[in-house]
Amino acid sequence: MVPHVTNEIQEVIERVAQIPVCETEGKEAAIADVCLIELGGTVGDIESMVFLEALRQFQFKVGPENFMLMFVSLVPVLSGEQKTKPTQHGVKTLMSLGLFPKVIFCRCPQQVETSTAAKISAFCHVPADHVLSVHDVDNIYHVPLVLMEQGLHTLIANHLQITLPVSPPDISSWRTFAENIDNFKEKVSIVLVGKYSTFQDSYLSVIKALKHASVAVERDLELLWVEASDLVTPTQGAIDPPLEDGETFEDRVIKHGEAWKMMKECDGVIVPGGFGVRGVEGKLVAARYCRENKKPYLGVCLGFQVAVIEYARTFCGLTDTNSTEFDENNANPTVIFMPEIDKDNLGGTMRLGARDTLITPLADGDDSICFHLYGKKQAVSERHRHRYEVNPERVPEIEAKGLQFVGKDETSTRMEIAELPRCTHPFYVGCQYHPEFQSRPLKPSPPFHGLLLAATGKLDAFIAQSKNA
Repeated sequence: MVPHVTNEIQEVIERVAQIPVCETEGKEAAIADVCLIELGGTVGDIESMVFLEALRQFQFKVGPENFMLMFVSLVPVLSGEQKTKPTQHGVKTLMSLGLFPKVIFCRCPQQVETSTAAKISAFCHVPADHVLSVHDVDNIYHVPLVLMEQGLHTLIANHLQITLPVSPPDISSWRTFAENIDNFKEKVSIVLVGKYSTFQDSYLSVIKALKHASVAVERDLELLWVEASDLVTPTQGAIDPPLEDGETFEDRVIKHGEAWKMMKECDGVIVPGGFGVRGVEGKLVAARYCRENKKPYLGVCLGFQVAVIEYARTFCGLTDTNSTEFDENNANPTVIFMPEIDKDNLGGTMRLGARDTLITPLADGDDSICFHLYGKKQAVSERHRHRYEVNPERVPEIEAKGLQFVGKDETSTRMEIAELPRCTHPFYVGCQYHPEFQSRPLKPSPPFHGLLLAATGKLDAFIAQSKNA
């Protein structure tokens, strides 16, 4: 573990710190001034010891002016009193390992009192103004504002010897963003049809992307969860997935009714990615319902694939078509295993990372929705994570029936974006990649933004403005 693993950890940090960030249109990406490293967990846990030792060595390797350790600690409130003992013991443990925090963040339900900060300062070897309150706020986006009001930017700049171009930094756009979230009066309801709905953190990136897009359309997001399997009509003796302990057939029927009530009443639907056959028929049903009822629909990865499969089943006469992920011996597959992927060694063999997608016009020459959503770019870079793709042999037949593949890779053999023309459907879009990975609070992911624009009736105005720009 020492020195081999600790050296590797340090080398990874140094390598990551040199990766260009903040790409700006027409300019070369710049190297970041600060590399932020999170060491999660609890100090003293055996799992984190090798990482703590690596950081202990690293501080001497780069010098004190290039290393600033910050400590996050809980300050509980018991019987109305803010308690400092957890922070004192945590910092003591950290110091015993050779690491000395320069700033202490105090997580507390209420603003940390001056006397509490003074006590932590006295026993934890930091100035009182380096003990910062991170108390509960209306929404998480207020946290940077809270830290800035306490001068965190100045503490960092002084320690790392960074000259700030403007002090304090201008974060007015962020402040407006954070405050607007608290004041939205109208809601937009989006159903997420998933297969891991019991573990909602599985869709954390999707949730955040939806939130970013909802703020852009000035609506309060109401996210509704539908288990994909609940959309399939339950049949006694053939229930998929099987009934859970204590669950009855009648319970499943009730869930089915509740799921469809949400589907019918919502403003839009998203079907995200997933692996395995469970819940796939429910996702297919969701795609068909949205297509037939002109409900705004966004399919991501598997959600894109099921939309294409459903379309091929309905319009191309391929009633038995499927993905070879779910039916390996399917005679007429619409989605197939990518030929270069190793079927026997699945670990680390997916098509991963940023890939370029070329956006083309619709068959009638009109611009696609995604062309406008992406700022009229003809090529975009998005991150991928998949082993299966739309069967290229199936594409001409599907496009002839109306579903247009307006985004393809550089070879035009990999389908990346599918759309129904707006004369057919207000918003029916699928993408093979994961656009949620690049969504940012002040720059929402274009496909997610499009879904929310359509769900709030604002897409027409957006496209009209884009055409006139």
